[in-house]
Amino acid sequence: MLTAPADLPYRRSAGLAETVLYIAMTAHTLRLDHLVISARTLDEGTQYVADTLGVAPAGGGSHPLMRTHNRLLNLWDGVYLEVIAIDPDADAPASGTDARPRLFALDAAATHARLASGPYLSHWVVRVERPKDLPRWQTQYPQRIAPVVPMSRGAFTWGLSVPDDGAFPSWQGAGDGIVPTLIQWDTPLHPSDVLPETGLALKSLKGIHPQAEAVAAHLRWLGAAHLIALSAPDVAEDEGEGEGGGAASTATLVAEIETPSGLRTLK
Repeated sequence: MLTAPADLPYRRSAGLAETVLYIAMTAHTLRLDHLVISARTLDEGTQYVADTLGVAPAGGGSHPLMRTHNRLLNLWDGVYLEVIAIDPDADAPASGTDARPRLFALDAAATHARLASGPYLSHWVVRVERPKDLPRWQTQYPQRIAPVVPMSRGAFTWGLSVPDDGAFPSWQGAGDGIVPTLIQWDTPLHPSDVLPETGLALKSLKGIHPQAEAVAAHLRWLGAAHLIALSAPDVAEDEGEGEGGGAASTATLVAEIETPSGLRTLK
């Protein structure tokens, strides 16, 4: 008997054909695209990665729409690492137009405060591969998926799910970098196809969030639950946050990277 998963809401009056269609549109598998290191400057982020992994990110370029820039590092098997920062040389918005909030919460005061302590692993991005069409999927489920923004960097073009306010994606108030951004590449080549080999490989990705159950349910709906090991924070650590704590202060990503010198951790 074919039934919809418990965390996929559907009308009980729906017929079998409608239920099958709903599952086909939602129960798919996504692929890890890249990890995101946020930094105040590209030099700071590059140094953090080089110190941790023994290899420095390079290349990359500017994102004119978001007024950000990046450097990249290959992590094998179609995955890469992105160091991203506000581009101080980006063109100002045209006269009479408001600047679009930057992606990955880079304009947020909480992000600025956290970056004062140094670069960190802030986010992860998962790839939606064709024939599924990301803009159409977003239109069908706007409560689940943020608007898809056309992006470009050099010869690469892609669509990226970015909330209008530039915040991290979220579900039922839970996000804080642990709910992934969705990406669909328009160009035949992927960045990992042109990045030099590094001898680095992602071993595991772990996420800690105080609303882990809500995040996990959304990841199952997306088809991305297999990509990350998710857990709630330790109670003692959560209570130890004290004043100024909260979801953002306890939400953490941890990536274990295999390197020629052994296992290294980005967080």
